[in-house]
Amino acid sequence: MEYLRTHLTALRTAMDAGVDVRGYYVWSLLDNFEWALGYAKRFGIIRVDYDTLERTPKDSYRWYQQLIAAHKA
Repeated sequence: MEYLRTHLTALRTAMDAGVDVRGYYVWSLLDNFEWALGYAKRFGIIRVDYDTLERTPKDSYRWYQQLIAAHKA
């Protein structure tokens, strides 16, 4: 969650300085395979159980969901 907060704060600063930002994509939506770390590090905002493939939203997912809802135009 801190990763997202830090990056989105930097994004807001850039926008306030006049940078034309048209979108933002969360890296990564789902936990996945990383070439350098394999499956050891989980980057996604949705946890993947690699045995069952069950997906479970993390706290960062809920935080981002609330942020988006609060900023809908």
